[in-house]
Order: sequence, then structure tokens, then C-alpha cells
Amino acid sequence: MVFFDAAGTLFDVRGSVGEIYARFALLHGKEVDPKAVQNEFIRQFPQQPPMAFARDLTRNERLRQEKQWWRKLVQDVFAGFGEFPQVEDYFVEIFEYFRTTAAWTLRPDTRPTLDAIRRQGLRTGLISNFDSRLYDLLEAFDLRRSFDSIHISSEVGAAKPDAAIFEAALQDNQIEPSGALHLGDSFGEDVRGAQAAGIRAVWLNPQSAHRTATDVVQVLNLQEILDLL
Repeated sequence: MVFFDAAGTLFDVRGSVGEIYARFALLHGKEVDPKAVQNEFIRQFPQQPPMAFARDLTRNERLRQEKQWWRKLVQDVFAGFGEFPQVEDYFVEIFEYFRTTAAWTLRPDTRPTLDAIRRQGLRTGLISNFDSRLYDLLEAFDLRRSFDSIHISSEVGAAKPDAAIFEAALQDNQIEPSGALHLGDSFGEDVRGAQAAGIRAVWLNPQSAHRTATDVVQVLNLQEILDLL
């Protein structure tokens, strides 16, 4: 079975978070520099707690906690840019925008790679530090049927690099770590997390000129994984 990360691996933000945040902020009466917002997002994101909630939550409670997680992040990003009276209306709009493909672009080799893997008779799964909006994105990209399983941190109760989210995927698919491979763009979350669960890890590292010296297998694009199966 081949597991994939989602954002940054199968699809990317269309433009940058800073550009999108700044564009929508202007519509709500707040002018900010996109680069400054991008830098602040990059600084604030890793300071947030893991997006991992109890597995026994009701659907509505889980959705509430997902939304609150992002509300806190957006508030932290804009905290240093002065007053923003319409920040709540802004947040509601930006949260819904990232549920749609208007905010994301699918990598050109995503669909061909998934199709090729499944033609080989292998199963595919997603393991992602994402919230439930991922299901809407997959439907919009017509990718939902391309995966046998989807494990997101907000439902599993553990976020990468915690091995628990990988172990949950293995258990639910009734597969041993030796029978799985995981591909993702984050060395710290995808590679180290998969390795902690005993899964063979492949690092999607398209910046070939800046390849880090490591014993981890690296690929420049998704289709290169086909040579490893």
C-alpha cells in the first residue's frame, strides 16, 4: 500500500497563503503587505498545537474545534498588524475559501501517478495533518475514489510526526509496516513520522539543487515513485 501526504504533495496553495490572506483582508477593510503576512503565517503556524482532537467527538464538535484552531491561527497572524474590526467576518470567508479548489492547484502528475499505482493492484491512502475540509477538496478534484483510506489528524487524534497517525492507517487497512510506503514533502513530519512507525519513507523534494545529504530516498516529482514500487 502507498500512503501520501495531501497539501504540498498532491496539491499546493494557488499562489501563496500571504497573497490570499492579504487579498481577502482588503475586501474587509484591512490593507496588509502579502509578504509580511506570509512571513507571519510561516512563523505562527508551527507555534500552534497539533490539529489533533479526541476520536470520540461528535461531528459538530469536531467541526467546531477545527474551525477554532484556524481562527486562533488567523488571529495570531494578524495580531501584529494593528486593529482589524472585521476579522471575524474575514475569517469565516477565508475559512470557506480554502475548502474550494479556487485556493489550491492540483499537481499535474497527481492523477496519472495515482492511476498508475492502482493499475498495479496496489492500494492507496492519505495521511494528512488536515481537517475535514479535505473531503470536499478531494471531491472537487475528483480524487476521492482514488484512495482506499483517508486518515486526517483532526479525526485520528494524532498529527504527524506522531507515529500514532501512521499506525492507525496501518491498523485500519490491516497491513504491516513492511508492506507500506509513505510519500510526503515534509522531512520532519512525513519522513520521520513514517520511519517512527516502521514504514518506508520517500521524501518529495523538488528542489534538486538543495538536496539534503540523507539516506532517505528522495524524488523530484510524484511519478518518480513508480520506479520504487
